[in-house]
Amino acid sequence: MKKNRLTKSLLGITLSVSLFASANLMIAPQSAHAASSDSATAATTATASKSGKANLIISAGKQYLGVKYQFGAQKGRTTTFDCSSFTQFVYGKYGINLPRLSKEQSKVGTYVPRNQLQPGDLVFFYSPIHHVGIYIGNGKILHTYGSPGVTISDMNSGWWKDNYKTARRVIN
Repeated sequence: MKKNRLTKSLLGITLSVSLFASANLMIAPQSAHAASSDSATAATTATASKSGKANLIISAGKQYLGVKYQFGAQKGRTTTFDCSSFTQFVYGKYGINLPRLSKEQSKVGTYVPRNQLQPGDLVFFYSPIHHVGIYIGNGKILHTYGSPGVTISDMNSGWWKDNYKTARRVIN
């Protein structure tokens, strides 16, 4: 009787292992597809997340249209901005910490060729760099300078076109 019970137990274990192995073989291709699908979804989500954050930054910056320009404006102050205090403040609202000066900001993030600019990228002007703005798409930048204060300009014309230097992507 013990021998019969042992044989049945071994037979049951063998059958269980066989069924388990078969089930894994049947599920594995689906899991591999699901994993690649999950990777594609994660990439799409990351891109959507970046563009969502860029849109938030741009919208926040536009709230300050017309705020006066003041060279050397105090960090965190919203009654006046200079170009780099403006970018530092707006990006900071969304957890992106930038250095105070435009020249220093031009060294953070990753380089972006002009023909690959995306909304939310930082764009820099003049050599040596002394101006920064936020690329908002369609060749436009949100920035502050002189008498217009916080404004939107076309970086593909006039002084902005002639003095464009580089761009950096800081939104992850």
